[in-house]
Amino acid sequence: MEKRNNRKKIFILGLCAITIVLASTIGTYAYFMTNLGREEKQELTVTTGTLALVFEDNSDGINATLSLGESVTKEFKIRNTGTQDVTTNMLFSEMINTYMKESLSYKLEYRTNEDGEWSGLETVSQNVPRSETASDKNLAKDLMIPAGVTYYYKLTITFNDLDINQNSDINATFASKFKIGDAIDPSKDTLKHLNVIVNEGTPNFSLPATTDEGVFAMEDDYGTSYYYRGAVTNNYVKFGDFYWRIIRVNGDGSLRIIYDGTQGYANGTSDTGRLAYTEKAFNAEWYDNKYVGWMFGGAQGAASTSKSQAQTNTTNSDIKTLVDSWYKTNIVDKNLGDKVADVVFCNDRTTPGKAATGWSSDTGLGYGSNYTAYGATARTNAWNTDPSKVQPRFTCLQKNDAFTVNDEEKGNGDLTYPVGLITADEIVAAGSGKYGISNSSYYLYKGSWYWSLSPGYVGSSYAHVFMVSSDGQLGSDNVNISGGAVAPVINLKAEYVNTLRGTGTISDPYTAE
Repeated sequence: MEKRNNRKKIFILGLCAITIVLASTIGTYAYFMTNLGREEKQELTVTTGTLALVFEDNSDGINATLSLGESVTKEFKIRNTGTQDVTTNMLFSEMINTYMKESLSYKLEYRTNEDGEWSGLETVSQNVPRSETASDKNLAKDLMIPAGVTYYYKLTITFNDLDINQNSDINATFASKFKIGDAIDPSKDTLKHLNVIVNEGTPNFSLPATTDEGVFAMEDDYGTSYYYRGAVTNNYVKFGDFYWRIIRVNGDGSLRIIYDGTQGYANGTSDTGRLAYTEKAFNAEWYDNKYVGWMFGGAQGAASTSKSQAQTNTTNSDIKTLVDSWYKTNIVDKNLGDKVADVVFCNDRTTPGKAATGWSSDTGLGYGSNYTAYGATARTNAWNTDPSKVQPRFTCLQKNDAFTVNDEEKGNGDLTYPVGLITADEIVAAGSGKYGISNSSYYLYKGSWYWSLSPGYVGSSYAHVFMVSSDGQLGSDNVNISGGAVAPVINLKAEYVNTLRGTGTISDPYTAE
């Protein structure tokens, strides 16, 4: 029998508008309509957070008869109707394939708008797996759909002309539905790899954490972040010939770490070796609101004339230039840059006003020499007397303040290198206590004061930025004071973190070396 005269039937049974709502203890129902007119009811119960995905395939499916070398396509889309990015898998569902594995090949493509160009996606395999009984098989893993975005997908299945399968494929058939899996939580995967247990509840942020309080959860720009608090002893990382301390696991599974020297230092140790630079100013100019910025608008020395102009990211602060240089020398030039993630560094320049900050002189204007207090002052109790208002956050309120290198979806894309400093919110979450309380016990204490990334306030023409004081308290100082030190912060990629070994202690730090 001539093989090219053989025609094989391929049945692709579509799924109709499958909605998966990833919300605590909320179950949803989805109805699947196949091309055979059958209505099937499936109950999907997912309890992994406040996320939402909608997988849509509103056609009646495809019933095709293919000659050798011909292809059949199937299109569907995934809508993220939630407020957080979601990572999931796409699967063949209830698939039956009696062809030889090599006979059917497939490719998956996607586009970010309905009329855009198709781009290829990496799939689990290039061949449809053989299965003579109905089963679910992975089609593509780790598909990330950003919050509020719809991605369009096209699957092409081709019946190949492979003489080796001539006899086996004569009466072969293929039938399948499609679906997406549960949300993948990369931050929990990282926690599992690091063997970390998370505490329930929320600590009292107004009080200093002087003992090892462990790890707690808080939302960030990528999902759920897990931060270390107090005198923790299991957050040591060795990377690039340096020791680092873990600040938190980011919502995307990457690891935010702060520089801690060329050797391991125990908590409570006062040593300038724990800092990359000492005696450095945040910026030489100080008499304008714009100088609280990691970057700012206009040239050094030129007064800002509006909040938007002050916060235009055109000119590097002096400290950013210094930190970029450190990163180039110690990360890029050592060929370690591919291990570092492009994750948001928040230089929060929101101006919530006197009712929020508690400063009676606060104009909220945010430019020139106008008295202005910034967002972190309201969250760290710098002027407020109510300790319940000490509420740090890891989400960045203004995209313009969300510094990234290439990511312009979550961030501003204005960085040269993916490096920054710790924020005031991270300092409080780590256990400093509210503004102005000494704490030499928690892991951020280094015995010298060092800069943060968070704007404080502008008063009497001086621009203030938050810092960790020499006694461990959260404080602030004028940006032109040259006595400040620098502890760079970077984020290790989740896939690199999964190669780390160790227990995270000072004698057995997490390392891939």
